[in-house]
Amino acid sequence: MRQFLTTLSVVWIAACIAAAVYSHQQHISSAVTLAVVPAFLVELAFYLVPGFPWARRSFDALGSQSLRASLLTVSSLTPYLMEGLPARTFHLAPFLELAALVLVAAFWYVFSPRNMPADFLFLCFMGAVYLSRPFEHIYGQPAPRVALGILGQLMWIRLGLMAVLSLRSLDDAHFGFMPTREEWRIGAQHFLFFLPIGAALAYVVQLGQFHPHPLPWWTFGIFLILTFWGMLWVVSLAEEFFFRAFLQRVLERGTHSNLAGLLIAAALFGLAHLPLRKFPNWRFATVAAALGIFCGLSLLRARSVRASMVTHALVATTWRMFFSS
Repeated sequence: MRQFLTTLSVVWIAACIAAAVYSHQQHISSAVTLAVVPAFLVELAFYLVPGFPWARRSFDALGSQSLRASLLTVSSLTPYLMEGLPARTFHLAPFLELAALVLVAAFWYVFSPRNMPADFLFLCFMGAVYLSRPFEHIYGQPAPRVALGILGQLMWIRLGLMAVLSLRSLDDAHFGFMPTREEWRIGAQHFLFFLPIGAALAYVVQLGQFHPHPLPWWTFGIFLILTFWGMLWVVSLAEEFFFRAFLQRVLERGTHSNLAGLLIAAALFGLAHLPLRKFPNWRFATVAAALGIFCGLSLLRARSVRASMVTHALVATTWRMFFSS
């Protein structure tokens, strides 16, 4: 509990500082800031829960599956109401759309069996919603440069995590926010293994060009660090959990083969990247599928999703900071 509260305090302080700086730079009114920031602080608290075993066990002990699914539903709608009502971005139709999506995700494993078809359909549903980007219009924009879609994206990620970890009762995949020293080593090692293959594939399919961000070295360094941690704790955390810790392991059990599970999950990971930028983005999907193989190997080697998160985050940061497409 102490570790959770310490982490939460640090995250809240950092978020408040970032909000103050951003609102000052963008000339955002204090009324909008005071309406938006509390919703983000509450969402960040909920977002941290899946990453701490103590918090997950406490949630599991609250009662039946139906009760926990109901609590997940309420927690998912609360930040929207906290922001939407005072900022006057609340509208009934988007709220009902959000509630419908949340109810399906929260109650999926209350009514569905725990088998490979149900798991695969759950992942398809979660991925389809995320990729269709409904949260941008649901959450609205209370002021210029204050798009709140990210609030919905964070909610959707942690809702899916808790649905799988608590209601699906997925076996422990060593899920968490901070890798161990061994997981850092294995993740970085597979990143280095991927680099020459990924670079060759990107060159063959003509995906992007080497073009580092034109920033002063010290600004570049700060941006590099912030980009990595953002990738590790949001993008990599979500994608590696659902594709590796969940899907790959489900496929391994269904096919009775680690290799088949790894390759199928990697192929599906690549296909999930087809809609990015311009559909069908086969170039990006091809490189992403290759990355999925190395992330899957990282998971198998460490027996922990945190190692594959490191591999994924290092690749994504390298792409974001040193290449353009």
